[in-house]
Amino acid sequence: MAELDTQQLLESAIDHHQAGRLGEAQSRCKQILLRDPKDADALQLLGVVTLQLGDKPAALEMLQRAAAMNPDAPDCHCSLGMALSALDRNEEAEAQFRKALSLKSDYVEAGIGLGGALRALGRRQEAEEIYRQIARRQPALASQFLSLGNRLRSQGRWDEAIAAFHRALALHPQDFKAHNNLADALLASGRLDEAVAAVRQAMALRPDSGEIHANLGNMLKDVGLLDESVQHLRQAVALLTTNAVVHSNLVMTLHYRHGEDAAAILAEQQRWNDLHAKPLSPLIQEHRNDRSPDRRLKIGYVSPDFRNHVVGRNLLPLLREHDHGPFEIFCYSNVARGDAFTEQFRGHADHWRDITQVGDEHAARMIRQDGIDILIDLAGHTAGNRLLVFARKPAPIQATFGGYPGGTGLATMDWRISDPYLDPPGLSETHYVEKIIRLPNSFWCYDPAAMQVQAMGVGPLPALANGCITFGCLNSFCKISPYSLRLWSRVLAAMPDSRLLMLSPTDSTRQQSTESLEKFGIARHRVQFVGHQPREQYLRTFDRIDISLDTHPYNGHTTSLDSLWMGVPVITLVGERSVGRAGYSQLCNLNLADLAAKDEDEFVKIAAQLAGDLPRLAQLRSSLQDRMRRSPLTDAGGFARGIESAYRQMWRQWCQT
Repeated sequence: MAELDTQQLLESAIDHHQAGRLGEAQSRCKQILLRDPKDADALQLLGVVTLQLGDKPAALEMLQRAAAMNPDAPDCHCSLGMALSALDRNEEAEAQFRKALSLKSDYVEAGIGLGGALRALGRRQEAEEIYRQIARRQPALASQFLSLGNRLRSQGRWDEAIAAFHRALALHPQDFKAHNNLADALLASGRLDEAVAAVRQAMALRPDSGEIHANLGNMLKDVGLLDESVQHLRQAVALLTTNAVVHSNLVMTLHYRHGEDAAAILAEQQRWNDLHAKPLSPLIQEHRNDRSPDRRLKIGYVSPDFRNHVVGRNLLPLLREHDHGPFEIFCYSNVARGDAFTEQFRGHADHWRDITQVGDEHAARMIRQDGIDILIDLAGHTAGNRLLVFARKPAPIQATFGGYPGGTGLATMDWRISDPYLDPPGLSETHYVEKIIRLPNSFWCYDPAAMQVQAMGVGPLPALANGCITFGCLNSFCKISPYSLRLWSRVLAAMPDSRLLMLSPTDSTRQQSTESLEKFGIARHRVQFVGHQPREQYLRTFDRIDISLDTHPYNGHTTSLDSLWMGVPVITLVGERSVGRAGYSQLCNLNLADLAAKDEDEFVKIAAQLAGDLPRLAQLRSSLQDRMRRSPLTDAGGFARGIESAYRQMWRQWCQT
C-alpha cells in the first residue's frame, strides 16, 4: 500500500478526531510533524487532541506554537483560547477568542468560548449577549450547546453544563459526544447512576471509541462493577495505545479486583512502563550531583494532592515536621485548584513549583535545574500523577510513596517506601520493580489536626441502646467487592441479630448490595446505607457502628484510621498484596494484631467473639483515641525522622555506586 502523503494524513487525522478516535488522530498528527515540524494545521489538531486527552500544559504549548506559525487562522486562535480557558487563564483566552472572531465573524465555537471566558471573569451580561447573538444566527445548531456545555463543564459549573448538554441532545439525540460529556458532568455533580446511563448510551452510539470505553470503565469501578470495568479499560488501552492516563486507570483498578494476584498487576505495570515510559529513556541525562554522603540533600515532592484530600491530609504532617537543616524541601505541585491546605503545604516548603501548566519534559528540566537529589512520587497510578516526569529520571534517586502502598512498574523508579507490616522482608520483593525501603513503624501518619478530627469526641457504644451489634463499612464502594460481601454475610449469619451499615452512593449500588447479601441468606431489613457526606457528618456516622469490617482485597486505609479514632475497632483479613495488609499494619501499630485474621474462618471467629464481648467493645471504644495518640500512627515527628532516615540510607547507597 502506497504511503499516505501529508494532506491525506491530515484528512485521516481529522476523520479520526471527528469520530472520537483520539489516539489514532494523535498518531497521524505526530507522523505529519515528524515530516514537517512546522505544519501548523497538524500541530493545531494535535494540540486540540492533547487537550481532550487531559494534558492541558502540553496542549497549551502546542497551540501557542500553532497560533504563532499561522496567525491568520481563526481555528488556531480559538483552540488556543480553549486551552487557556481550561487552565483558568481567562483574560488571555478572551483575547484569543476575540482574535478568532475578528478573522471569522460567524465563528460559533469562538463565540461560545468567548462567552464562557467572560462568565468566568464575572462579566455575565456581556457573556449572555454573546450567547444571544449565537442563538439568533443559528438557533437550531446543536453543536453550540455541546460547546457551551463543554465550556461550563471545564469551569466546574455542573448544573449549567448538564442543561446545555440536554439541549444539545434534544436537537441531535445521536450525538455520542454530548452523551459522553453529559456523563462526565453528571458524575461530577454526584449523579452516578445517571452518569453511567449516559455513558452507556454514548457507547451504544460509538462502540469503537477508546475515550468512551475509558469513561465507562472508570464509572463502573465507582459503582463496584469491577469485572466489567476492567473489560472496558482494557479495550480503552487497546484503542488509545499512547494514553498513559487511561492505562494508569487500568493499573489502579486491578488493585481493587479480587482474584488479581501480585504477578498479574506487576505485569500490567511493566506493560505501562514499556508503552509509555521506556520510549522516553533517550531523554535521561547523566546525574552529576555531589556524592558527599552527609551533605544537605535536596528533596523534591511531586503531587496532585497538596490540598484537602485524603493523601494530602496524610502528608501534611511530614512536610510540617521536616528538619530543614539536613534537608532542603522542594514541592512540585500539580494541584489544579488549590485550597487552604495547599497554602499550608506551600508554607512548609523551602521552594514551591507549580507544574500544573508545565509539560512533562519542562517539569523534568526544572527538576534537573533545581539539582534535586531525591525525587518522591506521591501519587503512583492515581489521578493527576506525573509518572512520565519520573520516566525521564530527572533526579539520581527516585522513590514512590503516599498515593497507595503499591508499585509503579517504572524502570526509573528506584524505591518504594513501605513499612514492616505491609511488606515483611521476604514476602513481596518479587511483586515490584522497585526496591523496598521500610519505615520503622507505619506507612501512615494520622495527624488529628490535618484530619480535622481533633475536636471529635467518641459517642457511646451503639449496641447498648440498640440491643444488637451494628457492623459497618464506610469505605469507598469500589473496595466493596463481591468477595467482601460474601465474607461479611458469614459474620452476619454468625450473629443473627446483628445489622450492617454500609456507605453506598447510589440506588443501583444499594440494590446490587442487598441482592448479593440476600443470595447469601441475609435479609434486606438487616442492611442500612448512607451516601457520601460532608466530613464531620461522615465521622459522626461511626457513632452508629460498633465494629467496622474491613474490605478485601483492598483494605480501608485512612477510613480505617478514622474508624479507630472514633472508637470503632476494625476487623481485617490480611492479604497477599500490600494494599490488602493496611489493616494489619495499623492494628499492629496499636498492639491490636489479634483483630487481624489470617483466613476467612478466623475473620468470622474474631468478629463474632468481639461482638459477643460488650465489656471489651466498650473498653476499646473509650480508649482507642488515647491508644492512637500514644502510638506511632500519630507521631508526626517520629514519622518524619523515619522518612528522613530512609532518604539518607538511599542517598548513601547511591553515593557508593
